[in-house]
Amino acid sequence: MDNNLLTEAINLTLFGMGFVFVFLALMVVLTSFMSSSVLKLQPLVPGNSAAPIQADNLIDEDTRSIIEKAIKLHTGA
Repeated sequence: MDNNLLTEAINLTLFGMGFVFVFLALMVVLTSFMSSSVLKLQPLVPGNSAAPIQADNLIDEDTRSIIEKAIKLHTGA
């Protein structure tokens, strides 16, 4: 009886590990396929096409000083 129970436990363990291995391998293959297909279909976007945003024009001096004080307080400088 114990031999049959041990055999079933080993069989179930190997079946479960095999199922997980097949699932993960299939997921890696499908993810790689989706990534390569997106790279082929997506148009190339140049990296530096947009003009950089200058933060000087977006915030006033009071806000700038508050941010600088918060950074100094946080970093301990």
